[in-house]
Amino acid sequence: MSNNKTKKIGLIIGREWSWPSAFINEVTQRQADVSAEFIKVGGTNLDDLCEYDVLIDRMSHEIPYYRTYMKYAALQGTYVINNPFTWSADDKFVGVAMMKQMNLRVPATVVLPNKRVETQIVPESFRNLVYPMDWKGIIDYVGVPAILKDIHTGGRRFARRVSNVDDLIQVYDESDTRTVLLQQILESDQHIHCFVFGERSVRAIAFARTDDQYQAEIPFLDGPTRQAIEADALRISRALGYDMNMVEFVLYNDQPYVINPSNPAPMIDIDQMPAKHFNWCVQEMADFAIEMALHPQPQHGVFRPLND
Repeated sequence: MSNNKTKKIGLIIGREWSWPSAFINEVTQRQADVSAEFIKVGGTNLDDLCEYDVLIDRMSHEIPYYRTYMKYAALQGTYVINNPFTWSADDKFVGVAMMKQMNLRVPATVVLPNKRVETQIVPESFRNLVYPMDWKGIIDYVGVPAILKDIHTGGRRFARRVSNVDDLIQVYDESDTRTVLLQQILESDQHIHCFVFGERSVRAIAFARTDDQYQAEIPFLDGPTRQAIEADALRISRALGYDMNMVEFVLYNDQPYVINPSNPAPMIDIDQMPAKHFNWCVQEMADFAIEMALHPQPQHGVFRPLND
């Protein structure tokens, strides 16, 4: 970590451009003795020291080496957003199961065995699995339409819509080595994405799936319902341990359902989001990251070796 007066925030990103640039500019103009920049890493060894006080991870769900580097940095005391150990343990099925235990409404969901695995195995390796699978029973439980999607969190991954058993079998065959789940689609045009930062700041934003755009206002939500949804999003993010998260709700039969409890690297794009929402996301993340740089706190769930 940095030893000089100026603390350092490092960003690992992918193709996005508007949020990272705006975030760096926001941190710079605060003049809080904190700088922010894109980091460069490659071939990390056991004697490398992380020079950053805070790292913001927007890409390790796509590039596994970054996740390992984030874990290594966390062991050195760098505060990582989001906690790489927590993120590694997360998956969409367990997330939905947690929401059900928290008495939140969720769509019917089934996790499926892998169609194929990458390791060398023999037929006996699958002797714990039921074969053939009860495809009709699975469809009857979830209902149609349904969506078959990658179980991992972060980014836009493999996802296919199915309408019957034949669709399900065909799309499942295409899943290859992915671990996938089948989830009930709750047909609705009332989608709400709740952005949560630092497990303390939350904002519900309406999302129009037809044009893939966020809306300035939420005309279909009254004040109490919005407050309840935002409170649930905070509760969910705290339960999962995410400092940056997007919780996806849908209103179905006038009731809010959690259809995706975690997106630890949500898309924040000025071309997709009204300026007032985009600027809020930038400012809230800057507030929290600067606070963690200036006033370091232990990161929950990080393995720390015992001293002799």
